[in-house]
Amino acid sequence: MTTNPAERLVDLLDLEQIEVNIFRGRSPQESLQRVFGGQVAGQALVAAGRTTEGDRPVHSLHAYFLRPGRPGVPIVYQVERVRDGRSFTTRRVTAVQQGRTIFNLTASFHKPEQGGFEHQLPPARKVPDPESLPTVADEIREHLGALPEQLERMARRQPFDIRYVDRLRWTKEEAKDAEPRSAVWMRAVGPLGNDPLVHTCALTYASDMTLLDAVRIPVEPLWGPRGFDMASLDHAMWFHRPFRADEWFLYDQESPIATGGRGLARGRIYDLQGRLLVSVVQEGLFRAL
Repeated sequence: MTTNPAERLVDLLDLEQIEVNIFRGRSPQESLQRVFGGQVAGQALVAAGRTTEGDRPVHSLHAYFLRPGRPGVPIVYQVERVRDGRSFTTRRVTAVQQGRTIFNLTASFHKPEQGGFEHQLPPARKVPDPESLPTVADEIREHLGALPEQLERMARRQPFDIRYVDRLRWTKEEAKDAEPRSAVWMRAVGPLGNDPLVHTCALTYASDMTLLDAVRIPVEPLWGPRGFDMASLDHAMWFHRPFRADEWFLYDQESPIATGGRGLARGRIYDLQGRLLVSVVQEGLFRAL
């Protein structure tokens, strides 16, 4: 078994086909209480993509997290072929674990074509280059002197290099009155191969890792003891341009509102040249512990 986190991610996204429209995905045995949502979304998108001709990239997905998945238990993905049109292909995926539906996803694939015009708003702010910023693990080591054993194990398994544009806040005093915004540079820690679907699904995995941080920033430090439990409720993505998830991308995130136990977060993903690659929106549930 490989020990390279990027290779493990590719293996995780390589589903077993058990029927024409049915796939099975592994769910690693982790210490987490529930399966990471980005894993389920990424695997579901792989299942959807495997039922297409492969010549139409994903242009959007809309998903709902219905129940928490159990680590260590396989997940079955059932694909419904909703539409095969001249320009668009639509798939609906249901993720089932131990007889219960835990996740639904609808994905749309679009045959590449030339538009009559293009425009893009520039990134909201200028940020340092990723290579000039410390990794999350290095920031924690600097603050604590060393990584706790559990975090050390997590860092070794982490498939993405994550670097926060703004230094981490460690106390409630530092978090007080902070704007609900966050930005991180990310890339896979190793090569992911040349299959565009793998890169799309890997970035889908990564898109769920830090987005809800923006909701928490004005309330509590991102690291250390938590005062709130949080869970993803839904997730939507629009893919604008081709990309590689093993090259640096900037994930600029903000939360326009949090109320009624729910927080909304939205993100824009750019490449090093400032080109907008992907737009993301997610709502999360927040409950005091």
